[in-house]
Amino acid sequence: MFARTMASPATPILAQIIPIRRCNLSCTYCNEYDKHSPPVPLDEMSRRIDKLCKLGTGIITFSGGEPTLHPDLDLLIQRAREGDAIVTIITNGYLLTPDRIKRLNAAGLDYLQISIDNVQPDEVSKKSLKVLDRKLQWLAEYADFDITINSVLGSDIRHPEDAFRIAARARELGFTSTVGVLHDGSGQLKALSPVQSDVYDRILKLRSGLFSFVHHDGFQRNIVQGLPNQWHCPAGGRFLYVCEDGLVHYCSQQRGYPAIPLARYTREDILRESAKPKGCAPFCTISCVHQTAMLDSFRTQPRAALNGIIERRKERDPGWHPPLSVRALEWMFLRDSPARSVFISLASQLFGLKQERRVLSAVESKSR
Repeated sequence: MFARTMASPATPILAQIIPIRRCNLSCTYCNEYDKHSPPVPLDEMSRRIDKLCKLGTGIITFSGGEPTLHPDLDLLIQRAREGDAIVTIITNGYLLTPDRIKRLNAAGLDYLQISIDNVQPDEVSKKSLKVLDRKLQWLAEYADFDITINSVLGSDIRHPEDAFRIAARARELGFTSTVGVLHDGSGQLKALSPVQSDVYDRILKLRSGLFSFVHHDGFQRNIVQGLPNQWHCPAGGRFLYVCEDGLVHYCSQQRGYPAIPLARYTREDILRESAKPKGCAPFCTISCVHQTAMLDSFRTQPRAALNGIIERRKERDPGWHPPLSVRALEWMFLRDSPARSVFISLASQLFGLKQERRVLSAVESKSR
């Protein structure tokens, strides 16, 4: 996936696809579900997955609604894996059982994320640690795939301290823990209070990894403080959101743009939409798009991107020194260096990316 990212700007890094809009819960802050939509038929979902794989998509994430409500989710995961994509799902976890987890193993799932909003269920959210802890224990025992537990901070969450307890429990079970900041109905920022910010900082100290995008980049730091981010959003190109109707949108909170059917989406569309400025970007809280932009920065500004991550790691731990592997990455990805040219050439041969290069050259010629 990283090689594809480095080799071609006309390849989606991450696509979220909706197999079903219906959800079995009704969290009051969520605008991404309904109570009646049927699952997208298997044949249609298979065509959409095949198209994403044809475009060279690195990661395909099944979201919703609640994706585990789709009767053929296991087959959809298998289909995406057969297309050489990394496959993930975002679920509320309610329908997980030991048998269901084993079926996800067999289907080839790479990664699963659950957001847990509170310790005790309330009128805002039933995604509580009390309800889901048994599911987490089953995941720890049976899952072959990686697991992230996302806790949430924001004005709709009654007890901010819950986020720390959830993150600590995730770490206790051997899972990755992240924390998200609630957004409004259009994906825009809701700044944290001093109490919430303190909880956020305590969760941050639980982490130790270098490439922990959600915690260690500047996006989250500004979000917590209610400050705008200066960045270029690659949605519609490097990041795709495919709704249940098969239309490509910028993200879950900006549906309606560009709203082009995936079946007709081209590499020219990817390059054009990825390059477009988005007015919602400065106060965006959609972390998966932020992460996609950070990965893309390795292609355009590899040294600056890597140095930025290293510097933020050192801020948290002044005594930390980059290991040999990180220093090797820094050398390899110097822009226009012989190492980078060789790497891109090998990646192009490996993934058959000559077509992307032709498309990019054509688009650049038109722009000139």
